[in-house]
Amino acid sequence: MYFELTPDLSDEHEQIKSTVHAFAKEVLRPAARLLDALPAEKVGHHPVYRDAMRQAYEMNLHTILVPEGFGGMGLDPLGTHIVLEELAWGSAAFGVSIGVSQFPAFGACLLATDDDELIAEFTTPFVENRDASLIGCWAITEPDHGSDWLVFGGMEGDPGENIVPNLRAKKVDGGWVLNGQKSAWISNGPVANHAYLFLNLDPSQGMRGSGIALVDLGSPGVSRGKAWEKLGQRALPQGELYFDDVFVPEKNLIADSELYPFAIDATVSIANTAMGALFTGVAQAAFDEALRYARERVQGGRVLIEHATVQATLFEMFKTVEAARALSRRVMLHNYQTITPSLKHAIASKVFCTDAAVAVAHMAIQLFGGMGLGKESDIEMIYRDARMAQVEDGVNEVLAINAGGTLQHMEGE
Repeated sequence: MYFELTPDLSDEHEQIKSTVHAFAKEVLRPAARLLDALPAEKVGHHPVYRDAMRQAYEMNLHTILVPEGFGGMGLDPLGTHIVLEELAWGSAAFGVSIGVSQFPAFGACLLATDDDELIAEFTTPFVENRDASLIGCWAITEPDHGSDWLVFGGMEGDPGENIVPNLRAKKVDGGWVLNGQKSAWISNGPVANHAYLFLNLDPSQGMRGSGIALVDLGSPGVSRGKAWEKLGQRALPQGELYFDDVFVPEKNLIADSELYPFAIDATVSIANTAMGALFTGVAQAAFDEALRYARERVQGGRVLIEHATVQATLFEMFKTVEAARALSRRVMLHNYQTITPSLKHAIASKVFCTDAAVAVAHMAIQLFGGMGLGKESDIEMIYRDARMAQVEDGVNEVLAINAGGTLQHMEGE
């Protein structure tokens, strides 16, 4: 494991780091390798996926985002960063799956704190679950609307009145009736029991007329499409969700159009901050693989690491990983202990760290040469997993535009 520069790392942090790293190495990496080779339709229900998730739940890792007062693990922000980093060191796919599984339970705590009924339905059973039979998803992306949700969320600018989401809710007595679709990019979609669901409440307002509901995916009218065949993170089940006259009780709408700008800013801030931590772990994994190989592989009569050009490349990788860790930890230390997280810093962490993961994995592939292109090498999978992250949870270029638009309001000289 990497050498820690953090001065206030406690014995508890060290123990968490060691325990989760061992789990990531012994369980998640081998499971991800096996699932990576399978057809997407088999991943979410495969015994290897289910067993790895069960072990994560037994370690209480499925509750790291849930506040301690609601039954969560009770980690401080640094501890949360360490867990996310180590999970993704083993497998970005499992890191994302475990993190996203918490969204409905966490969403109830975030937006319906005083609603005991929702907490009892979506949070308490989830945090008490130990066999991974309860899994959540964040259902936001649609066939026609991916980045739209971010551009026309709480950001300033065009309200997107002519852009209406695919999934729409019609008001009826006692609640809402949902019709529409969520796209194949929904993480945990094929296996989730509950959804933290983004929907449209008022088509006349376009994207501004959006809201968020907690939805039981076992409800009549909910169906699932095919699982998504994709480049990387193949151990993460992703797939379509369909809603055909699905009734959702009024109480399950935890963010109406008025609250929506705050809700999406908070959601993206939390998610992007987590992505920074996760893909710092992926960058570290790529560096570790390159360093190990450079110490073993002989070329030109000596091991690779004795060549000056290889040493320079390894140092470039090392400093990139350390920069990602410094930024992502700083952002998490702020955003995970404040009521108003900084969205622009969360985006900076997500964009920088996912780009860093791709850059380090790319350099690792170059050091491996032909061996890095084969399916039998971990670095080949790590590279594909990293590349996915520049698109998921917001395309990096779109996130940068959104965050850049807020900089004009920063205080300065």
